[in-house]
Amino acid sequence: MDKINIAFYSDTYLPAMDGVVSSMLNFKRELEKRGHGVYIFASGDEHSKKEYSSRTVFISRGITFRPYPQYRIALFPYRAATQLRKMNIDIVHAQTPFSMGIAGMMISKLDKYPLVGSFHTMINNKALIQSYYPKNRMLKEFTSRYLWGYTKFFYKRCDATIVPTGAVEKVLGRGGVKNIHVVPNSVDIKRFNQKISGHLIRERLGIREGQKMVLYVGRTSREKRVEILLKAAKVITRMRSDVKFVIVGTGPALEHYKGMSARLGLGNHVKFFGFAQQELLPKIYASCDIFCIPSTFETQGIVALEAMASGKPVVGADYMALKELIKNGKNGEKFKSGDYRSCANKIERVLNNAAAYRQGAVETAKSFAVERATDRLLDVYRLLLDKKNN
Repeated sequence: MDKINIAFYSDTYLPAMDGVVSSMLNFKRELEKRGHGVYIFASGDEHSKKEYSSRTVFISRGITFRPYPQYRIALFPYRAATQLRKMNIDIVHAQTPFSMGIAGMMISKLDKYPLVGSFHTMINNKALIQSYYPKNRMLKEFTSRYLWGYTKFFYKRCDATIVPTGAVEKVLGRGGVKNIHVVPNSVDIKRFNQKISGHLIRERLGIREGQKMVLYVGRTSREKRVEILLKAAKVITRMRSDVKFVIVGTGPALEHYKGMSARLGLGNHVKFFGFAQQELLPKIYASCDIFCIPSTFETQGIVALEAMASGKPVVGADYMALKELIKNGKNGEKFKSGDYRSCANKIERVLNNAAAYRQGAVETAKSFAVERATDRLLDVYRLLLDKKNN
């Protein structure tokens, strides 16, 4: 097919490595491999502007967006429009709905590009509201209602809205958003696979042969519900001493969770790895026996897919996207969301028979391979371009 030039607009970018950035970069690599052009217009700071700007990446300086600190509000997002107009853009794809997304929307309307919007983040999540929104109750309620109303406003004005799961499709559909297409976020099954050794990571963490390792990878923030994993760890370590819990990632609640771990007496059982460079992640997944994701915030859960691609069963909350992704007895086990005892029971069950879940985990990850997801993304692009040209 003819080459398509796509402009991705995003309020988050490297060095942040959240689901938005992972999805965007996976699609960029695969689309470019197929001969299409992908240009990223993102917000960042002075460091990221110097570090990551290139002929296909344009960083606009911005300030931190408090409700979700990995997002930055670009101060002058429209300056990049002059570069975009030189690139023969066919599609504008807003990865986020805030300052850069608005910039993408305005440019798409002015220059008559079809506009695609991706919905990645549940900004009306209760834990997110409690953690980041204004502390005054009335202001919190007002802000919550306003942001969700704004979100619906934004996606109703897109020519197509992409969601990663059917669960999210239902949420937006109830909000009156139409033209929704389910295009799952992808996982690079060549990068994350069973052949990688995690031996050196286990050595670095001081985890001996015969000991079991439960892994969490992600932001250490309240909406990720890491406290459920810590409380589950307390239950498990009362019964057995051979299990270690490793938490990889940074975030605004890191010190809170370190303090909680200490108060629970988990100092010898829980290790906080901190920020992990991207090249280390495949080895980190390879080092564990099982992966746990207690979050009720996920629109899909890319980290769960990366763990599965690495041959690791996943224990996760029976909620939203994870409810669809995890199949009990096949690729992992679901626990009652918010229930640390249920989480502990399911971790124990999987630890005792992790090998039985391995093949199911890998097969699940293969169904989310970047090649398949990109096929579906291109179908949406073609649909909009055909509509425009006819």
